[in-house]
Amino acid sequence: MAGYNLDDVLKYSTVDVLDYSIFNSSLSKLNFDKKTLITTVNQYSYMIAEKDEDFKKALIGSDILLPDGVGIVAAAKMMTGDNVKKIAGADIHQYLLQKLNQEGASCFYLGASESTLELIKKRLAKDYPKIKVGSYSPPFKAEFSDEENQGMIDAVNAFKPKVLFVGMTAPKQEKWSYRFKDQLDTTIICAIGAVFDFYAETITRPSDFWVNLGLEWAVRLAKEPKRMAKRYLYYGPAFVFELVKAKLGFSN
Repeated sequence: MAGYNLDDVLKYSTVDVLDYSIFNSSLSKLNFDKKTLITTVNQYSYMIAEKDEDFKKALIGSDILLPDGVGIVAAAKMMTGDNVKKIAGADIHQYLLQKLNQEGASCFYLGASESTLELIKKRLAKDYPKIKVGSYSPPFKAEFSDEENQGMIDAVNAFKPKVLFVGMTAPKQEKWSYRFKDQLDTTIICAIGAVFDFYAETITRPSDFWVNLGLEWAVRLAKEPKRMAKRYLYYGPAFVFELVKAKLGFSN
């Protein structure tokens, strides 16, 4: 994947927001010349990470941390004055698929149900026919046994994909990817959560109209109020409170 040396890009293309170094450049500048872990952060994951040390360690330890949400974009503006462009999981997913298709390379989807994975493969065959695709559906549970973890690692390594997409919901997917990064035979590890369902079209992502207005969250809340209410109506204001405290110089 053509581009600049990854370390050089990240050295000059990140913005420090709260405790995190957020990517603030064009994806087209990246050259994945070494194993790279990509995760995303938004106001919800920020708040969860404040209570989950392993999750925070995984986000901070990512090679590329993308600003996925208007809350993080606003935080960057408020704290540093930088105009950070939101890059969602769906954006990096599409970008990497386009590159893989050009190269005739491979990717692997780890997560979701077998039915969702089959829908993903079916769509990929139409959208990106030159990509070789593998997948594995892990058990749906909060924690995996050592045997289950090894089974997932073995499935990935047997396929040897250029890109591994991990979709097991946050914070599990980020912690798993960070923990096993060095054991996975792949170049790019990308934890992208809900993108599996968006791409399989089992869940409809809000249109570009709402995304460009910064109101994607409002549409998701309206569609799934029970699941999204706490995320947006509780953690949203809580994040603003933390941001104001940080701006005023108050520590926890």
